[in-house]
Amino acid sequence: MITMNATDVRRDWSLVIDKAVREKPQFFKRTRDYMMLSDVNFLEELLVEYKFTAEKIIEEDGSVTLSLNEIDLVENAESEESAKLNLAKSILEYSEDFYNEFSYWSSSPDRKTHIPYVFKALVLDDINKIGDLIECQSGKN
Repeated sequence: MITMNATDVRRDWSLVIDKAVREKPQFFKRTRDYMMLSDVNFLEELLVEYKFTAEKIIEEDGSVTLSLNEIDLVENAESEESAKLNLAKSILEYSEDFYNEFSYWSSSPDRKTHIPYVFKALVLDDINKIGDLIECQSGKN
């Protein structure tokens, strides 16, 4: 791996940031820790293949329930569009909570798979954008 040492990064901090934002991600090492510095847009590109998919169930009362496949979240509303927005809000709130307690949640074996979805939601940071990305698939009642 092409890495800079932390001393050089500290000395040339502005230059390193400029390169990370304008050119390419920068890798550096501090003692035994390896890190990467990049622009958030690069992270968004890395996560482009991660999709939010939900099972859609039409309830007896005509309301729509969406159950997210990637994270255990469920929302119900009068319409699919409203249910998507509710689910998007839940995704963003969950992602913020996950990030705020990252060391706890990321070490849980059954929650590790949530990490790319959490970062995707945090990078998008907009319930309308998140809602637009939720792909619904018909489920069973």
